[in-house]
Amino acid sequence: MILINLLPHREVARKKQKEQFFTQLGLSALLGGIVCGAVFTWYQGQIASQQERNAFLQAEITRLDAEIKDIASLQKEIASLRARQTAVEDLQGDRNIPVHLLDELVAQLPDGIYLKSMKQESQSVLLVGVAQSQERVSDLLRNLANNSPWLVRPELIEIVASSVAVTARDQRRVFNFSVRVSLKRPAANAGVSPTGPARAPAAPGKV
Repeated sequence: MILINLLPHREVARKKQKEQFFTQLGLSALLGGIVCGAVFTWYQGQIASQQERNAFLQAEITRLDAEIKDIASLQKEIASLRARQTAVEDLQGDRNIPVHLLDELVAQLPDGIYLKSMKQESQSVLLVGVAQSQERVSDLLRNLANNSPWLVRPELIEIVASSVAVTARDQRRVFNFSVRVSLKRPAANAGVSPTGPARAPAAPGKV
């Protein structure tokens, strides 16, 4: 006996296919949502972790900036203290410069020269005097250049011949001169005694 199925089997098959399709589509959407949620959660965790690191780094940078400012302030204070110390040392060292200057002038002035004035400006001294001859002035420059540990770089500024009345009838020819010489600071003469080292013999007498 032959059985014939008169039911609409094709429509039933199509319905089953649609149901399977929508089921798979729903499962795919669910799986995609889960994956997206997991990825989103992971990225959010990474962002939060990076933000924490950034906040930590910013805090450290702020702390280091404060320390750098403190160090810069300390360096300024140290520089100021060093400048004050140098100024005090210079003042202490310069106290004896007039003594050394007078001592050297007494030792280095050759015979036939006397000084009329002496002016010190910082480490420079201007000597104004009278000499019996130009050779005496040359001797003075040579003594200051070679024999003095405290006076250096003598420079003849001016020398002018003139006449001086010795008596009512006698006049003597003399030379007015100006010489500039530099003073050495005591730091440059640390090993020199207050009276200075042994000097080359100078002319024994003064006018």
